[in-house]
Amino acid sequence: MEIIIKDTPEKVAEEILKRLKRIVHKKRHPVIGLPTGNTPKIIYKKMAEAHERGEVDFSEAIIFALDEYIGIPTDHPKSTKTYFKENLLNRIDIPEKNLFFINGTPDDIKAECRRIEEAIRDVGGIDFQLLGVGRDGHIGFNEPGSSLRSRTRVKPLTFSTIKYLSKFFGSEEDTPRFCITMGIGTIMDAKEVAIVAFGDEKKEAVKKCVEGPITSAFPASIIQMHPKARVYLDEKAASLLDEKEYYKWAYENKERMYDYLKNKKSG
Repeated sequence: MEIIIKDTPEKVAEEILKRLKRIVHKKRHPVIGLPTGNTPKIIYKKMAEAHERGEVDFSEAIIFALDEYIGIPTDHPKSTKTYFKENLLNRIDIPEKNLFFINGTPDDIKAECRRIEEAIRDVGGIDFQLLGVGRDGHIGFNEPGSSLRSRTRVKPLTFSTIKYLSKFFGSEEDTPRFCITMGIGTIMDAKEVAIVAFGDEKKEAVKKCVEGPITSAFPASIIQMHPKARVYLDEKAASLLDEKEYYKWAYENKERMYDYLKNKKSG
């Protein structure tokens, strides 16, 4: 697990954009899993700007949305599809066939969950899965207590999540109670996983995610088990990490390490 700490959210977003550029340049149809929420908006802005400048072409990427509320149709103002149109897709023209959104109003919920799992399998798996982290440790809508091997399925939202989401839906009564989310096992199957967090309000969650025990009570902690995981943080989100200065030193000196090993081998 690699911990990347930058001064501001904007600098963190630029670092994630660098990684995405490498992936897109390496593979014609990269498969990218993306979350909704406030945290990744600055990343999507950077992606769109880089695409418009011609620095990188995201138009042939295959996109999988991480989750969706049950009972919310795709054209709803608060649907996942609407979110991505407003924050990314209106500026990057990706063919509809390359976009995979979860249907929040399916005739058969179990069949919809299978459809997502099969679609991921059919494109060869997700190359890069971006994640936020909730204050209670949820990733996607895998709330505390979720199985660490779970697949795409229905999950009830916790009371704290409903309370938080109510500001977007107008009231707790109007806030969805259930969702369909990629499972933790689905997420961990991605070839590369990146968690991003900003601000003081996420510092305790980041501490548990990175340096706490691996437990279903804090689902994001499973990231410690992924063979190619990166955690992208601003200074405030990283402020409680015991090994913060080491993480910064290790990342800043990574190229020196590779050069040293290369020279050692050739010598």
